[in-house]
Amino acid sequence: MAGASKPRNLLEGLVRDGSFKWLLGRRSSFDVDFEEIETSPSAGGNWIPELSSIANIVVRRCSKILGKSSIELQECFNQEASDTIKHPSQYARNFLEYCCFRALAVSTQVTNYLSDKTFRRLTYDMMLAWETPAAASQPLLNKVDEDVSVGSEAFCRIAPAVPIIANIIISENLFAVLSLATGGRLQFSTYDKYLNGLERAIRKMKNNSESSLLSSVRSSRDEKILEVDGTVTTQPVLEHVGISTWPGRLILTDHALYLEAHRVVSYDKPKRYDLSDDLKQVVKPELTGPWGTRLFDKAVFYSSESLPEPVVMEFPELKGHARRDYWLAIIREILYVHKFIRNYNIKGISRDEALWKAVLGILRLQAVLDIGSTTSVQHETLLMFNLCDQLPGGDMISETIASMLILRESGDKNDLKAESGMHSVSALGMVSNLGFVFGSSSNTSGESRLALGEVSVGEMTPLERAVQESKNNYKKVVSARATVDGVKVDGVDTNLAVMKELLFPINELRKSLQSLACWDDPWKSSGFCLIFSYIIYRGWVGYAVAMMLIFISAFLLITRSFNQGRPVDQVKVIAPTPLNTVEQLLAVQSVITQAEQVIQDGNIILLKLRGLLLSIFPQATEKFAFALAAAALVLAVLPGKYFVLLVFLEVFTRYSPPRKATTERCARRLREWWFSIPAAPVVLERDKEEKKKK
Repeated sequence: MAGASKPRNLLEGLVRDGSFKWLLGRRSSFDVDFEEIETSPSAGGNWIPELSSIANIVVRRCSKILGKSSIELQECFNQEASDTIKHPSQYARNFLEYCCFRALAVSTQVTNYLSDKTFRRLTYDMMLAWETPAAASQPLLNKVDEDVSVGSEAFCRIAPAVPIIANIIISENLFAVLSLATGGRLQFSTYDKYLNGLERAIRKMKNNSESSLLSSVRSSRDEKILEVDGTVTTQPVLEHVGISTWPGRLILTDHALYLEAHRVVSYDKPKRYDLSDDLKQVVKPELTGPWGTRLFDKAVFYSSESLPEPVVMEFPELKGHARRDYWLAIIREILYVHKFIRNYNIKGISRDEALWKAVLGILRLQAVLDIGSTTSVQHETLLMFNLCDQLPGGDMISETIASMLILRESGDKNDLKAESGMHSVSALGMVSNLGFVFGSSSNTSGESRLALGEVSVGEMTPLERAVQESKNNYKKVVSARATVDGVKVDGVDTNLAVMKELLFPINELRKSLQSLACWDDPWKSSGFCLIFSYIIYRGWVGYAVAMMLIFISAFLLITRSFNQGRPVDQVKVIAPTPLNTVEQLLAVQSVITQAEQVIQDGNIILLKLRGLLLSIFPQATEKFAFALAAAALVLAVLPGKYFVLLVFLEVFTRYSPPRKATTERCARRLREWWFSIPAAPVVLERDKEEKKKK
């Protein structure tokens, strides 16, 4: 009893000295727990001294759900956790995560748990406790309950433990959208609205899937209807095939896209556009307009091997193209998840798990759009397979997901049970109690569906590490992309002026070589001819090229050493005279527009090369320099005929079946490296004579 009285005396002291004054103005979610602890004689025995007061309250709630006392939970944690996880510096937070994951695994076994207000509040309070888990932590609760908020790190740690609410890949983006109006901190009111929207999205999906929509064509695969559009006659979806156009209703399921053309009082037989088979589908944004003109950016282009000609689905709206962007994103999500399943040969329960990840992503997007403005939401950032397609290293994330799914499919059930307390629960394990039966594999027993989730107590899972590395690389790409956008200039004449300035050194070299070739100076031409004839005769071409590469590599490293921390020299270009009205009208023509784009892209390439030479991006410069040095070493060591043979084999066998996957991976890495290189800045200056005229 002496030990039990210490926590009670501590709580009474905290109340007396005003530490809980924030609770006195309004009843909060912790009032009942504090009152129960103060009045219960046995409450002190369940007080964990390593935890903060709010963490103790959350652990106490978890203990009620699990039917064990807090002390018993601590004993289980001490037995199951490794020494690293039990390190004193992280003990409180790791023990809190352990209790939270176990409690959530049990709570989500209740039917319609997402609509339970107690469950919603519990998940939010878990985030609050995660931010201040240790007894030495400074309490964040210095305001009334409605003003308390949580940060991104806590949300991204606890929310993915309930895969319906979030997952590891999109959690940061989801938090950014939900906390946009509250300064980067998530309040419970917004979180509760989001869960309400998520519940409505799930209910809508369930009602649509149980309705008579497409009942004759989707029963064989037990397809679930994810979205329907075009039911209102004043806002239909327009299907363009060739020169024909039909208004209709568009339906997306977890396997296909259906379009039913409008009749007077009903719909025609639906056309099915399969998203699950490997039909070389292409889904992209498209422009439409009357009489074949390309004026309105409000359509989705779809083509596949099974169609004689492409189909364009238009989503008319008064302004903007948010409706089209939403449909483009969710169609691609279903297309990408089936591509993921085929690429990694995912089968059985793991296939259902992958499909549910895509479906839940679409439901989360619907919930976000339901509670807020659509203008601030980038749809693809909230859909994990869309995001994997965009992020640098996204294929590594996909490989990690696939390996985790395959491991769970083939893993030992006893091992999964032993580890389940240290991990969150999988998506398939949680959705089963929302009233869905998903796929033939889901009809198995609950024990065979036991699988581990994406979050592990006290450590980063391989998926978290892959996501973190990819997002770090993405930040570099965004930074480099900003420099690219900053150096783009408008007008064909202006881009030609920039290109002329960038090509000035090459142009001078060309003039010198042309002068030698034309024998303008016989002595110089004779010397040049004799030297290179001797080099070719002796077979020193490789050595000469190697010396040139080594010289460039040394120049890059020396430039990097001397220019480190110095401002980058800007490219100064004399802007040409502005075009008159007639010339501007002519510049709008399609051919000139295409030429401008080609020239502009050429400028970007040249500016990025300048950025490499001036070491604007040191890591890329180092890699480039070492690559040149490695190439020089190969040329210097390998005999010429073998080198030519090696080049031939490289080019000729690049896309052979044994090398196709490796080639695509290398090409992707090269593109990602290139996109991460910033472009050198450009400044446009007017001619002095032109300024005087003005």
